[in-house]
Amino acid sequence: MLQTTTGQTFASRLNEIDVSGTVWAGFCAVVAILLLLDLVVFNRKAHRVTIRQALLGSAFFVGCAVLVGLWTWWYFTAEFGAQMGRTAALTYFTGYVVEQSLSVDNLFVFALLFRYFRVPPEYQHRVLFWGIFGAIVLRAVMIFLGIGLVSRFHWLLYVFGAFLVFSGIKMLRPGDEPEDIDESRVLRFVRRFVPVAPGLHGQKLFVRENGRLMATRLFLVLVMVEFTDVIFAVDSIPAILGITLNQFLVFTSNIMAILGLRSLFFVLADFIDRFKYLHYGLAFVLVFIGLKMLVEGVGVHIPVWLSLCIVLGSIVASVAVSLVATRREERAEVPPGVGS
Repeated sequence: MLQTTTGQTFASRLNEIDVSGTVWAGFCAVVAILLLLDLVVFNRKAHRVTIRQALLGSAFFVGCAVLVGLWTWWYFTAEFGAQMGRTAALTYFTGYVVEQSLSVDNLFVFALLFRYFRVPPEYQHRVLFWGIFGAIVLRAVMIFLGIGLVSRFHWLLYVFGAFLVFSGIKMLRPGDEPEDIDESRVLRFVRRFVPVAPGLHGQKLFVRENGRLMATRLFLVLVMVEFTDVIFAVDSIPAILGITLNQFLVFTSNIMAILGLRSLFFVLADFIDRFKYLHYGLAFVLVFIGLKMLVEGVGVHIPVWLSLCIVLGSIVASVAVSLVATRREERAEVPPGVGS
């Protein structure tokens, strides 16, 4: 483990560094441009997203995330030295992988919501766009609030660590049946206070009927998507705070992962049920980061590069096992003699 001459690790020094307002403004401008390109240029009209478009979109957003990581390495190297640049870049990529991995759970819920509300494929992207836009705003608030609380009350890190360990262990247990969407308190609350127009009204969120402004079915879906993101953020925000408390790295890695979530959904939509063992990998990630937060309280520091390898390795392993198991089950279901 590398340490500075003062006994501090580079990772702990990183928590005390912040970038200039110009850099913050530049990154926010990049995010705004990406959102505008997505809404106004690439997906201006409602259409069904093909697998080719989804793959290209995913590659584009992953490429943007990698470029931000490389820029992070260059900027921190130029400002604070080569070792700090390396640590900052590894920290960014670790946060990105953690957030992207945990966000995959959202995709299962999105698919369930679209099926339940019978949202046509051509309108799903618009719902996800506004859902992601709202998630960016909510995550920003939760990130800065979380960092502010931890900076003032350091003991909260241990509370977060214990919570992540508990969440990971709970995820390992046999899952309960998902809550019936009809019984969702959020959905019942919205329907009670917000008039909903019958039928589907294209990709509009609100319509006016008989002089009365009414929400559409897509608005209900959007509310549920936003609520789902808040629930999942309860795990993902403490998880990324367990990696670093540097505001810029937490924010950039989180936002870049969220930006690519729409395209990833359309890539995985047709075979998302194949990842039957992914939750084991995600559970391991939560437990590992939780334990990392707890042991660092007693002076045991885990290098950033090792954290990245463990997180990435557990996700890749769980996905690989899921795909192999699904393939074997499909072969076992084929009647003897078929295809011979």
